[in-house]
Amino acid sequence: MPRVPRESRDETDRIAALQQEVGQLRDAVASHVDQAIGVIVALGRMTPDGGWTVLREVSQHTNIKLRNVAELILFWGRSGQIPEEIRAELEDAVDRHSPPQIPGAPPLD
Repeated sequence: MPRVPRESRDETDRIAALQQEVGQLRDAVASHVDQAIGVIVALGRMTPDGGWTVLREVSQHTNIKLRNVAELILFWGRSGQIPEEIRAELEDAVDRHSPPQIPGAPPLD
């Protein structure tokens, strides 16, 4: 039976480093999504579940990956700039999922 060569120590170390990097990147993406949901929650005065729904709908209605929409929302929070397509869909989705305005209460804007 032929012997299967073992991976060199350098290759094993490189694989371990890449696996660690992938884990860190996954955590970063999840963190950005969570942060974007927090922005939506504050903007729309809604629950985190409502924020998740808004983020998901904006992604689906604009055909932009959820993580990219999250990044754009975070960029908007820092810079005040957001693509018009995202802004319009975000406003519509927040309006659909925010609690109704109480008569006589200050506006949500």
